[in-house]
Amino acid sequence: MNLPNKLTVSRFFFTAAFLWAMFSRSPVNDTLALIFFGIAGLTDYFDGKIARSRGLITNFGALMDPLADKVMTCAAFIALVERHMISQPEVVFQIGSAGFRPKVEAWMVVIIVTRELAITGLRLLAASKGVVLSAERYGKHKTISQIAAILGLLVLDAHVEWWPLLKGFFAPWTAAFALAALWLTVLLTAMSGVIYLWRNRALYLEDM
Repeated sequence: MNLPNKLTVSRFFFTAAFLWAMFSRSPVNDTLALIFFGIAGLTDYFDGKIARSRGLITNFGALMDPLADKVMTCAAFIALVERHMISQPEVVFQIGSAGFRPKVEAWMVVIIVTRELAITGLRLLAASKGVVLSAERYGKHKTISQIAAILGLLVLDAHVEWWPLLKGFFAPWTAAFALAALWLTVLLTAMSGVIYLWRNRALYLEDM
């Protein structure tokens, strides 16, 4: 197994470690969750970069890299829905008389998970026909926005565990960033899914 594929497989283990930290009870569990998810996100960046620069692109990587991304991000969003159901995020900033909180809603995760399952199903159908569908540019942008949104939400939870100086730095802007990134993620996820299904429609239309 080459290095990019090892990094891809490691993403599953870091995702499991992230989930363990999310549902643990310790003074630094949110910080650990942030660290594990951050490392998992870095493996997503480096596996593709190394594979392209060293000519190590394989069918295994083309199939497993997007799958590892989906498991990582879907697991994180589902975990955040449960977290926000158990403990409602405080209103952390206001625009006029309206208070806003960066909260992952269940309907957002339904859109995200439905998109990922649909694309995974399409890739399986393509594989059964001897075609390997790699991730496209819109899909990569979607993944980047998802990781950014999750990191913003995790920083929002974790910064209360940090030293006062760090808390003072992150508190003012993290909530606004997390909320904006979350809504951008939902939009990009839906759009990228529609575009991907449309561009590869010949794969499933011929079987209908």
